[in-house]
Amino acid sequence: MYWPEKGPVNTGPTVELALARAGELGVGHLVVASNSGQTARLLVGKGFQVVCVTHHVGFTGPGKDEMPGEVRRELADAGVRLLTTTHLLAGVDRGVRNQFGGVYPAEIIAQSLRLLGQGLKVCVEVSVMALDAGLIPAGREVVAVAGTGAGADTAAVILPSHASHFFATRVKEIVCKPREC
Repeated sequence: MYWPEKGPVNTGPTVELALARAGELGVGHLVVASNSGQTARLLVGKGFQVVCVTHHVGFTGPGKDEMPGEVRRELADAGVRLLTTTHLLAGVDRGVRNQFGGVYPAEIIAQSLRLLGQGLKVCVEVSVMALDAGLIPAGREVVAVAGTGAGADTAAVILPSHASHFFATRVKEIVCKPREC
């Protein structure tokens, strides 16, 4: 499915397509990028193990966590596993660039994935991050849900590999994405 526009207007339909495809494939794990918790909430109680990957603390300012504590508790109480950590495709490379300039490997990988859309880049990134954190099983496909900015507009079936073997990661299917990235 290709959405005519990007952004949160597609969140509901993206979640529906992701859930349907996960069910069709018998995929047991969903990985969702969600900073406010709104998209993650839409996946709760649907029969899947949900991992919610947020922005790292400090993304919007020193020491700031975008997801309120009460939302974290609500999601955790609903069985959602939360991951808040340094982003796979930014992290220390971004720190080096900010300090010294230049472009570094993780940023080149991120920009290359963005050729297919910001949401697809994030789907790949959060799937690998969840695997590295031990929140999803190795060697199993997941359905990842992410977006371009706020909300969700992209879903993909991904077979993630650990960051140390990043290029073994496979995007098996693009379930939906905006046509205009």
